Amino acid sequence: MPHLPNRPRYAARLNAFKLGRDMPKKPGVADMIRAAGQVGGIDAADLNYPDHFVDHTPAQLTELLAAQGMTLNGLAMRYYTNPGYRLGAFTHPDEDVRRAAVDETKAGIDALVAMGGTLMTLWMGQDGIDYAFQGNYRAMWDSTIAALREVADHNPGVEIAIEYKPNEPRAYALMPDAATTLLAIREADRPNLGVTLDFAHVLYADEMPAHAAHLIARHSKLLGVHLNDGYGKRDDGLMVGTVHPIQTLELFVELARIGYDGVIYFDTFPDHGGLDPIEEARTNLALVERLRSIAEGLVDHLELAAAIARQDAAISQRIIGQVLYGA
Repeated sequence: MPHLPNRPRYAARLNAFKLGRDMPKKPGVADMIRAAGQVGGIDAADLNYPDHFVDHTPAQLTELLAAQGMTLNGLAMRYYTNPGYRLGAFTHPDEDVRRAAVDETKAGIDALVAMGGTLMTLWMGQDGIDYAFQGNYRAMWDSTIAALREVADHNPGVEIAIEYKPNEPRAYALMPDAATTLLAIREADRPNLGVTLDFAHVLYADEMPAHAAHLIARHSKLLGVHLNDGYGKRDDGLMVGTVHPIQTLELFVELARIGYDGVIYFDTFPDHGGLDPIEEARTNLALVERLRSIAEGLVDHLELAAAIARQDAAISQRIIGQVLYGA
């Protein structure tokens, strides 16, 4: 049974650093990268395409990251920057708009490759519906599958990760949960397609994070892990392990068992509550390092494995309580 790597690279949401104490009134991506570099321990970054590339070339962004001792984890498409995609990007009723979305995604992949990256994340929150009798479900599904195939074929050396989410901005997303996303990946049938698991998205999709990770690894590839926390009603973006420490711990155990060795990305929102983003990121690092160290001791814990085999929650919860909270 594989064990956790000694220490993965950690990345953080760059836009979380917009409201830092020493930031200018209108911070740019260079300011946010410099702020992330002050955390200590954030050694990778995801950039948004196209908004983080408006004022910088891929080469310039590579230099900015390197100056902070950081490398590129991957790019994330952000279709919401274009108001023309409000009715959808891959599912828009206008074929020309769908074509523009696919072409923009290809341009993002090219920028990713220019920076030496290999991971593109697609969050398709604008692809969905708000009302019954609004969308042609067959047409929307077919256009999404066709788009995924074309995007995946654009550069087979780049991995395409679908980050599912139940809703927002659309009331109902076309890719709301792990099962639906896995169905789409199976139908698209491209080897470089996979899934990014976002902890808060999983919670309000009414899923258990460890179970979702297992299903993804079983039927596809887990390409990214976005950690945060929340109360399961929306995408709260709270600090890791602050609301669901036991579920977070179970996820780390499952990640070890499936051999996940990718970047851990902190997708948290200190800007929403006015927290200092540097200190918030440091707290994420401290809590995750602690939970990961505990998880490593549980991967081959014989008494815990036996209790789980019996579905004996009384014993398993005592064991977890002991390692988390002491005697």
